[in-house]
Amino acid sequence: MIPEPAPTVRELLAFYLEAGVDCALAEEPIDRLAEIDAPPPSPRTPPVEAPRPVAAPAVMRGEAAPAPDVAIASAREAARTAPTLEALRELMQGFEGCALKHTATRLVFADGNPQARIMFVGEAPGRDEDIEGLPFVGRSGKLLDLMIGAIGLNRTTAYIANVIPWRPPGNRTPTPQETQICLPFIQRHIELVNPDVLVTLGNPSTQTLLGTREGIMRTRGRWFDYDTGGRTIRALPTFHPAYLLRSPSYKRLAWQDLRSIAKALAERAV
Repeated sequence: MIPEPAPTVRELLAFYLEAGVDCALAEEPIDRLAEIDAPPPSPRTPPVEAPRPVAAPAVMRGEAAPAPDVAIASAREAARTAPTLEALRELMQGFEGCALKHTATRLVFADGNPQARIMFVGEAPGRDEDIEGLPFVGRSGKLLDLMIGAIGLNRTTAYIANVIPWRPPGNRTPTPQETQICLPFIQRHIELVNPDVLVTLGNPSTQTLLGTREGIMRTRGRWFDYDTGGRTIRALPTFHPAYLLRSPSYKRLAWQDLRSIAKALAERAV
């Protein structure tokens, strides 16, 4: 059997990027578990603290995260007390109950016009969003701009956010606990924006906000009622732009959803 040729540097970099690696912390890999299990230094010899990389995981481990039920209760209480979007943003900036905050670069709060009649909600930020601090600015964001532009909308006439405001490491799927911790914030976010139409982008956002276990193939294009506690908002699930980039054949169905959204906005305007 002829051995496969060793990958080139370009191929390795492409692999790391696809796996979600976007920064290097040191020349050699570091076994953090070995650091934790290492015996403490002798009391006769003062310990010498080695310099840490800026983004070392030890920073995250150094802060004890609260239990999930405590974090969820804390998020509910904090979100409930936010009287404005700016106050909500400040509360989320200072919230320590979600471990994703310690691995993300920054909070990705929202983009667009908070007075808009329509609000789009995705799942979580990706690498580009984490860098810029705005939702949907990468490839899927460019497609979303084209999608809403097809029905006469843009980021000055629409409002965009995510269920999860911090990027999960490597763009992994948020855990159910992380989603439940962040849920009170996006619920209060929607309540404060108070749009006429809510559009959930993709399966995770749809299932989380609309309380359904059905997949996006069954829910897309169907109108739901989203109850804020003080008002019922019409909600429509559709495909996430990232899914459409992978499966462009479904753009036809997404266009049907967009036409339904445009019709609903026109009816509400009358």
